[in-house]
Amino acid sequence: MRRRAADFRRPLRRRFPNALWWVLCGVAVLLFIFTLSRGNQMESRPVIPTRYRNDRLMEGLNITEEMLNPNSVSRQLNDQIALAKAFVVIAKESNNLQFAWELSAQIRSSQILLSNAATRRIPLTIRESEIAIRDMALILYQAQQLHYDSATMIMRLKAKIQALEEQMSSVSEKSSKYGQIAAEEVPKSLYCLGIQLTGEWFRNSNLQRKTKDRKQIDMKLKDNNLYHFCVFSDNILATSVVVNSTSINSKSPEKIVFHLVTDEINYAAMKAWFSMNSFRGVVVEVQKFADFTWLNASYVPVLKQLQDSETQSYYFSGNNDDGRTPIKFRNPKYLSMLNHLRFYIPEVFPALKKVVFLDDDVVVQKDVSDLFSIDLNGNVNGAVETCMETFHRYHKYLNYSHPLIRAHFDPDACGWAFGMNVFDLVQWRKRNVTGIYHYWQERNVDRTLWKLGTLPPGLLTFYGLTEPLDTSWHILGLGYTNVDPHLIEKGAVLHYNGNSKPWLKIGMEKYKPLWEKYVDYSHPLLQRCNFH
Repeated sequence: MRRRAADFRRPLRRRFPNALWWVLCGVAVLLFIFTLSRGNQMESRPVIPTRYRNDRLMEGLNITEEMLNPNSVSRQLNDQIALAKAFVVIAKESNNLQFAWELSAQIRSSQILLSNAATRRIPLTIRESEIAIRDMALILYQAQQLHYDSATMIMRLKAKIQALEEQMSSVSEKSSKYGQIAAEEVPKSLYCLGIQLTGEWFRNSNLQRKTKDRKQIDMKLKDNNLYHFCVFSDNILATSVVVNSTSINSKSPEKIVFHLVTDEINYAAMKAWFSMNSFRGVVVEVQKFADFTWLNASYVPVLKQLQDSETQSYYFSGNNDDGRTPIKFRNPKYLSMLNHLRFYIPEVFPALKKVVFLDDDVVVQKDVSDLFSIDLNGNVNGAVETCMETFHRYHKYLNYSHPLIRAHFDPDACGWAFGMNVFDLVQWRKRNVTGIYHYWQERNVDRTLWKLGTLPPGLLTFYGLTEPLDTSWHILGLGYTNVDPHLIEKGAVLHYNGNSKPWLKIGMEKYKPLWEKYVDYSHPLLQRCNFH
């Protein structure tokens, strides 16, 4: 057989390799199997009926079918009861007690019906509740006729709120006045103690002899290697607690020196108390500010202001501004030299280089000798800052509408507290801090820079000269608010700032034991004056 010519031969067919065909077939089979399995799963998965899902929801929310029923009698009764209760309140406010009683009686009848139905677990029928629903509807309609509607209720509530606000304002003002008066009173027992001690001082020559034989003590009063504390107070018992608590909790009480300054009236009593009692070797010096010859009106602005008739009228008469100024701003104690002596510490103690200033309403519950080794970084005042809240910043204490204040002080500068302060007297003298205080005090004769106390002038005087201390050194607020127990436990010095002093009847009872444990109530003089 002859072969065809090359031009007439059939072209060769291109064929896929056998391996590729097998791969394609395998993929097809796998897809088929996967599709079948998915179908079986969907058929085997149970279909959750909508009713079942609703039942589960109702079970979780404790909802019954009757509550969802639009024709539910129980729900209608409950709605009527809720509205009737609101009308009872309005009727009582309107002094319509008879109608309020009728509403209450109808509410009780409806509640009894609902209670009986719940007990037998059978829904109320229209037939048995028809009378109750009708009677309630009639009395509710009667309430509406008496104008017990929403608009009337809103107007009456607004008037009631306004009256209550005015009443609350009046009561708050009276409470503030009476609280201030109670805080300023001298308890009879404390007054008695002062009289008894004064008599003891002039009667007992041995006490006076003790204070004269003090050559070794005088050396300690000027020794800058010791720990010097100063307290300016006319309260004998409070000062005693400060000294006693410091000595008891000190690791080296023999290194502690207390410098006490009081007024002429309490000087003898203070001398007698600290002469007849010992405090674990603590040295106690008592002075009266009347002996400070430099303390006169030509040098001290506060004394000069006391000679002004307008100032005297403001603080002592209280009749020149129709009661617009709060009573706490008019307290004469803010002009007391015992309050302002803190600005003259270098003059009071000319030989000392560093002192810790304590208020008489504090308790020292830890060793505080480490205060004397704190580096103040060239600053004059070491104090605990109180600006954790915005109301303890400078704008709270000072009048920023005054151009002098506005020009010199940042309103958001952090405030700090008097009561436990470390003062570097070397830097104080170097920077003439007392002169800065005089400058601001003289410009506040008309009380336009600040109103109250020694803290505002202190903030001005020590502005830029204060070193922040760790907050655990000084815990404030025990005389007016609740304080975190953990802060109290960790605190070195607890401060009863506020009106509720621990020696007063208005003191906060839960904080009194922290102070009272440093009072020896078995002391004969305290028992004689009925301290308990």
